[in-house]
This record gives sequence, structure tokens and C-alpha cells, in this order.
Amino acid sequence: MITNKLRGLFGVVLVLTLGVFACETSDIDRIFEGPYYVRFTKDSLTYKESYSQPINIEVHNAGPQLDQAITINYTVGGTAREGKEYYFSSKKGTVTIPAKSSKANIVLQLINNANNILESSTVTFTITSVQPSSLQVGFGSGENVIGKQFTLIIQDDCLLGGSYTGTQVFNTQTGPQTATISNVQITSTDCKNYVLSNWNIGLLSFDAIKPTLTFIDNGDNSLTVPTQNNAELGSTDTIKGTGAWNPKNRVITLSLQFTIKQSTGKDTTLNYVQTYTPQ
Repeated sequence: MITNKLRGLFGVVLVLTLGVFACETSDIDRIFEGPYYVRFTKDSLTYKESYSQPINIEVHNAGPQLDQAITINYTVGGTAREGKEYYFSSKKGTVTIPAKSSKANIVLQLINNANNILESSTVTFTITSVQPSSLQVGFGSGENVIGKQFTLIIQDDCLLGGSYTGTQVFNTQTGPQTATISNVQITSTDCKNYVLSNWNIGLLSFDAIKPTLTFIDNGDNSLTVPTQNNAELGSTDTIKGTGAWNPKNRVITLSLQFTIKQSTGKDTTLNYVQTYTPQ
């Protein structure tokens, strides 16, 4: 009787083992047979209107590289106004993935028309067709096709917001010298109080630390730099000043006063002028 039970148990184990092996073999043999498809690599991107670099919107072929070029046609919609808020740096309506390649870019450039009204607008891209026809548009079918559509969100920026190049001229024994720092960011959440990401233009070494500076837009093209401390400076050192914004070329000029407190004797005061030009 025990022998019969053992035989029955062995039979169950054998059946289960064969079943698992069959499933594993089936999974191993399962190969994606297509159709291959093209799609937008991302669903969306968000940029402030003051962003000055080209924006690349990538499409790619989700399949083997082909020996021929892939032509992707798309439509453009959304609430943003072409020619007012953005323009195409690449051909509008069509993007081509070169032969023996997997991806290509639609290229846009934003137009900075900041007016201190903080809203958002969109540019919507929809792939409509692709050649060769052996490829499919997006993954899936019906209303839930993945990768068929892409949305660029353009966020309004404040008048003084954006990326700048900072410049300062120094008088040395060999004559005037200019120090320059690029990619200085100026940001604001209320279009009145601004934060400048790096005022250290050839002045002092902070071991790659970028000290910030806050200033106030007075609403009449003049600026105020209130007395403030920086964590990177000494606990008693201060910086303050005034400034101006040129509405024609958007250049910001800051006249700063840097006071270094001395433990003995008179404090040391440095005065200098910096210019920030939009990139």
C-alpha cells in the first residue's frame, strides 16, 4: 500500500515537472514577431520660454535598423502660437530616420516673449503615417497607442528670468581683463524677487561653489540688491547694491558692494560692476 502511494506521489511530481518544463520551453521559444513600430521616445517635455537652446524631440524605430531611410509624418497642434512662442529649426511635418540608424529629432526653438504673466501653453505632435509601410505607428491599437503623441509644455517666464552670461572687467597691472561665466540662471516665482545662481565672476575662489544673490525688480527698470549674507562667505561679510534692466536688449547691470568685516581695524569694501547678457 505504501508502495502504491509512493508511485502515485512520484507520478504527480513527474507531471508537475513536465508541466513546468513545458512552460519554460514555451517562454524561451516565444519571439516577438512584430510588427515593429516608430514612436516618440518620450511622452512630454517642459521648458520655460526663456530657454535659449534648441529643443530636440526624439523619435525612434523600435526594431532592427533598416538599410533604407524611415520617413515619419506628423501633425502639429496645441495652444502655443507658432512664430510667436516657438519656431521650427527642422523641417515641419516630416522627420527622417537615416538608413542604418534608429532615431532622429524634430528641432524647435522657443521665443522669449516674457511679460510677467505666468501661464503655460502646449505644442502637440501626432504621428500620422510612416514609410516603409511595414512599420507601425506607435505600439498597440485603438485609442491607447503608446508613443504616437508627444506634448511640449512651454511655461511662461518672468521678464528677467532665463540663462545669462555674466561679465566683469578688472583693472590689472597689464591692463583691463575680462572675466566671464556662462549659463548663469536667474529665476523667480513672483516676477519681483529674483535669485541669481552665481555672482562670483573672477572675484574669489569658492572651490566650484556657486554663491547665489537675490535682487528685487522695482518695476521701473531699476533693481535693488538688499544687504545679504552668503553661506560661502564669512558669517559677518555682506553684499548689497543696485542695478538696472535694459528692456531693449534685456541686459542686466549690477553695481555691487562687497564688505569684508575685519576683526581689527577698518572693514574692507570692494565695489564692482557686473553685466549679465541673455544667452
